[in-house]
Formats: sequence, C-alpha cells, structure tokens
Amino acid sequence: MNTLRHRTTLLAAAGTALVLSLTACQSDGDGKSSSAPTTSATVASSPAAAASTAGKGTGTSDATGSTGSAGSKGSVGSSGTSAGSAGATGERVSASTPVCTAKDVRVTAARQDGPPYTHIVLTAKNTTGHSCRLTGFPHIQFLESHKQDVPAVAKSKPATPVVLTTGAPAYALVKLSDGGVDENTEPVSAFSVMLDGDSTVIAVTAPGSDGIAVDPAKALTGYWTPELRNGADDF
Repeated sequence: MNTLRHRTTLLAAAGTALVLSLTACQSDGDGKSSSAPTTSATVASSPAAAASTAGKGTGTSDATGSTGSAGSKGSVGSSGTSAGSAGATGERVSASTPVCTAKDVRVTAARQDGPPYTHIVLTAKNTTGHSCRLTGFPHIQFLESHKQDVPAVAKSKPATPVVLTTGAPAYALVKLSDGGVDENTEPVSAFSVMLDGDSTVIAVTAPGSDGIAVDPAKALTGYWTPELRNGADDF
C-alpha cells in the first residue's frame, strides 16, 4: 500500500516536472518567435539599416541611370551621326564647288556711263569646264604709290556666295573718283586685281585709249554679284 502511494507520488511529481518543462520550452519558443520580428523591425528602423537600404536603392537607381545614360548616349550618337552626315553632305556639296582662282576666270574692265567717267565695271567670267564660287570682292590696287586695297562697300555684298557655271560672269562696280575738275586724279592704264583665297595678281587693262583717271582717296569697290543692282551698287 505504501509502495503504491510512493509510486503514485513519484508519477505525479514526474508529470508536474514534465508539464513545467514543456511550459518553459513553449515560453522560450514564444519568446524567440516574438523577439525575431522585434529585432527585424529594430534593424529596419535603425540608421545603419536605412543607410544600407538607401544605398541599395541608389545603386539600383545608378544602374538604371547608367543604362539610361548609355541609352541617351546611344541616342545622341545616333543623332550625332545623322547630324554629322548632314554636315558631311553640306561639306561635300561645298567642297565640290571650289573657290574661283585666277586661273579659273578672266577679268576685264569697261567704263560705266560718263563722261565724266567716274565708274568702271569689272567682269569675271568663268573660263573653265567646271563651276566655282566667287567670294568676297576684288582686291584692287590702282597705283604703285598706293599699295592699299581699294575699300569695299558693305551694302553691295550679296546674301549668298556667287557660283559661276562654265561661261557665266559676275560683276563688281568700281568707283574711280567724284568726277570733279579739282580732284587729285592720276592716269591709270593698267591695274592689279586679286581674288579672295588666291594671292595670284591678275593684271587688268584699263578701258579707253587714254586709260582712266583715279583719285585714290575716293576709290571704292563693290562685291562680286551675279548682276549689278540699283541701290545696293549705287555708290
């Protein structure tokens, strides 16, 4: 009887210990389960985690930005190529029409109106088998004693360069003097002309059997134009 009671007491004690042990284990498991989210929340809200998260966000953005940047460069490159082609085409067109040189044209002079003969007209005619561009104005020197080029009149400048096809002429009006009897004119039977972009001197014979009378202080020249224009070439 005592033995039975003793065993019952031992079993009861063992059961109690087992229950307490299970309760403790369950309590520890719950603690760990509840502490893990708490720790996770703490890490996410901490400055270090925020910086890490932000860094990852920036990295992703940078990578995307880099891809976008590469795309942008690709687009620019494409546009640049297109613009370059357009530019190259423009350059090829321009290069295919060379600037006129002394060997490409024949320059002659003729009186305009008069008397008194205050102006002459220079004509530059393309004598080659190809087109050329006649730019600027004739660089004229009438007298050995006056080495400066005759000044050009800005209002006579055409809007675009003059392109001379084979046999086509261009003109430049040149003022010699005011036509006054008291002017300091000098007789000129021949004078020199140079073209823009060419240092070759072209010798031009003055018109008329007696040549022309030039006042170096009053002389002016217009730009090369396809035709003489009233107003723009009135000086």
